[in-house]
Amino acid sequence: MQVIVPGKPAKLALRLVAYAPNGPRLGVLPQHNGFDVAAPLNDVPGLKVAYVAGGVRANVLADHCEVAVEYAVDGGGWTEPPNARFLRIKRGGDEIDRTGARSYDCPGWAWMLRKVVLYPNGSLVDGKRQFNAVSPGAILATFAQEGQGRGALPGLSYDFSASHDSAGDPWTHTLTLALEPGKDLLTILINLGEQGVIDWRMSGRTLQAFNPDTVLGADRASGPSPVDLRFGRDVTDAPDTGTLEDAASAILIQGDAGLSVEATNPAAVAPWGRWETYQSQGGVTDSGTALLLAQNALERVGRERVQITRGLMFDTARWVPFAHYQPGDYLLAPGDGGVMQSLRLRQITLTVDKDGSLSGNVVLNDRFLEREVRLARQAAGILDGGVSSGGSGGDPAPESNNRVPAAPDGLIVDPIAYIDEAGYPRGQVTATWAPVMADVAGVALDIDGYELYARINITGAPWTQIAAADGTTVSYSPLVVSTAYAFKVRATSAGVKGEFSGQVVKLIPDDVTPPPVPSAPQVASRLGILHVTWDGLGAGGEPMPSDFAALRVWMQDPLAPAPAVVGLLDAAGTLVVPGQPYGADREFWLTSIDRSGNESDESVHAVAATQPLVDTDLIGQVIDGAEHIIDGSIPAEAKITAGTITGGLIQAGAIEAGHLSANAVTADSIEAGAIKAAHIAANAITADKLSATAIDGKTITGSWIRTAASGRRLEMAPPDATTPELRFYPSSGGNYTVLKSRDDVYTGEALLEITTSQSSNSSYRARLQMGAARTVLEQLNASASASRGGYLDISTDYAAYGYYAGSTNSECFIEFNGSGRWVVRGRYWDQADADPFDAILAGSFSVGTALWAIYSYGTTDAPVTMATSMAPVCTVRDGRSGGPTAFENNYQAKPWVITASDTKRFQVNLDNPASFALYFWAARVG
Repeated sequence: MQVIVPGKPAKLALRLVAYAPNGPRLGVLPQHNGFDVAAPLNDVPGLKVAYVAGGVRANVLADHCEVAVEYAVDGGGWTEPPNARFLRIKRGGDEIDRTGARSYDCPGWAWMLRKVVLYPNGSLVDGKRQFNAVSPGAILATFAQEGQGRGALPGLSYDFSASHDSAGDPWTHTLTLALEPGKDLLTILINLGEQGVIDWRMSGRTLQAFNPDTVLGADRASGPSPVDLRFGRDVTDAPDTGTLEDAASAILIQGDAGLSVEATNPAAVAPWGRWETYQSQGGVTDSGTALLLAQNALERVGRERVQITRGLMFDTARWVPFAHYQPGDYLLAPGDGGVMQSLRLRQITLTVDKDGSLSGNVVLNDRFLEREVRLARQAAGILDGGVSSGGSGGDPAPESNNRVPAAPDGLIVDPIAYIDEAGYPRGQVTATWAPVMADVAGVALDIDGYELYARINITGAPWTQIAAADGTTVSYSPLVVSTAYAFKVRATSAGVKGEFSGQVVKLIPDDVTPPPVPSAPQVASRLGILHVTWDGLGAGGEPMPSDFAALRVWMQDPLAPAPAVVGLLDAAGTLVVPGQPYGADREFWLTSIDRSGNESDESVHAVAATQPLVDTDLIGQVIDGAEHIIDGSIPAEAKITAGTITGGLIQAGAIEAGHLSANAVTADSIEAGAIKAAHIAANAITADKLSATAIDGKTITGSWIRTAASGRRLEMAPPDATTPELRFYPSSGGNYTVLKSRDDVYTGEALLEITTSQSSNSSYRARLQMGAARTVLEQLNASASASRGGYLDISTDYAAYGYYAGSTNSECFIEFNGSGRWVVRGRYWDQADADPFDAILAGSFSVGTALWAIYSYGTTDAPVTMATSMAPVCTVRDGRSGGPTAFENNYQAKPWVITASDTKRFQVNLDNPASFALYFWAARVG
């Protein structure tokens, strides 16, 4: 960037310079008939040139070459900015045009990156190349190095490495990718940029890649000398295009295993009422992830989408493109409505005519659109496993034979924060790893699925399986924010658990998004004190989000060294600020905070001063009606007469006990409904004010009964409850257990339901539902929206006991019904996991050519002696028949028999030596 003298207009000039392909500079192209150049962020730039056929160096441009755009400011030296080198690969012209004009369409040098593709190597998995837990630089460098090793793109260079980006900073992302051979480098660059993994550009023929929102996200909108594009100086035309076509205020997310989650956005722009949309998200099985995706989707479509284009002026401009700002920078510019705000530069488009005169525009994103971009990237990361792709599989493998799957490689865990349906921050993770294709000995093996385990990263903390997956990506929520967790994953094959991967430790981030800036405060002087009123909305008229905690009211006394918080509001209302001197200005503004402590920017400021009620010579005196109030000064319509002061006119706390004489208010002088709850000060009515039988035989309606205002307490019929319920609160926080009656489960029946508070790690709840014909006790997820463990289901015609955690792979139960039948679903423990008191063991094994075989319970390395005698039941598949798929053969079966068994093992004998496989059950008896 060049340095500019503040206040002085900057004169920008552009020119074209030709280069040989991958070669030296050939010279300036001075006789163009005009050109257009477009420079977008994280994409390929473009150049269109018109040139006279007989012009200077027209022959160079007519041949294949490279064209650079250079700029100079105020007659200084010429500079080629990033993304300003182009390829002359396409031409056009009209042979009957007497001027001989020719046109050239030139894509940016990055276009050529599509000409180097990924080749297969000797270690493909499912036909794809694996990149396990590597940096973006390692992947990009692999493309470049291998391509150049084959002779492709000899002129390309890059200045990043596998460990550091082009700015010399360590890479912040680690990726596990499975890429199909044939993918080109440009496609990978654009995809990584779209998912927020990198920012990239070309500098001449050098590819540069950066951590996202760093070098290509410079904040030039703040500081002592911000880059401010202003109307009439830097900016001329200001077209804004807005649309509500994609808007919605409610969304239904449909996941796997019957998961269905609805989310609404009360802040959405909805002039015609509720607009709904639908999204199917395969692979999502937990309600927290589904809720996070729903909230992200609604935030992206909750408002009018506005494209901000600003035409540029160059005669009086203080700031000019390339010299003072680049695509990706944040600038101070007029946004939608013309208000100056920080906007991100997405594209520069410039036009130069044949005389060198400049025109052009910039495309800008406001903070809402930039947040939408980030939310879209976040959703893509959840659904695709960051940037992971590919699957598992391979060639058919032999029978399992209890072989142990190898440990998965390349485990990466991406944690984020979201706000749950109750408005509290929760953590969510998306884990990705490379597929397992073999056992620990390297022999090919079919994999059933994967199990993801986690624990709080404390020595001795127990490991818990949090998710199961059929593929190599899985999401899970909720987790506790600001807490470090360790994660590991293993594969399973035919019920055999594999080796665990290495551990990955991640700190679950807290929510860092502040609530909206509040609307402007309304400040007035009434009754000699200042009143600050807030309407409960954001500066744009939007409601506060579900995690809104409080509104801070700030006041600045000009004589005080710093502003002070003079009060809090938790909803729309008025804060009274007493004790301020008359006639002294006080400046007020508002900020909003959420439950994570994030604070918004300041609202519009307002200034007011306290006005005295009476003439200043009466201040501090008792006002006597006869002496101090002049006849006629209070008009008749303003006088206090019988019935003119009603309950609605009395401000809460305005009348205190000291203002009433003894026995002044009697029961017959209080009109029904005149005194409302708002008129009674806190603790004004205490137990000693009520007679012993004051509420005997009375019906209390509309009441919220609490045994305490905070801490351990019971709450009956709280105001936000939709059904009759009783809540039990712990000593701190809002993690309560609830007892309620529901009439929306069975028609005409008041079902009793108890739902416990969340577990200490915010992962589980338990719920008991008792109805007349059915009772269910089950373990649930934290939001009580899906099963996550054991359950007991008792009905008038069946009874079931089992386990279900969102996946049919782990589901198991036993059910009895009124017909006298029972069914067992799930899988039996493999005998390799034998315990001395197991009732049944099951398994299989294969034997090479032999006459007999002894098989021990448990494993060879850890045999188990069962508690009592075992009764093995087995069958043999004789290898002489042709193998496991030799159906319809004419093999004549040979005899075999179990010859011995005890609590440790059993033996099988054949009539003649042969290879065979044995499948058995063994029941513990006695």
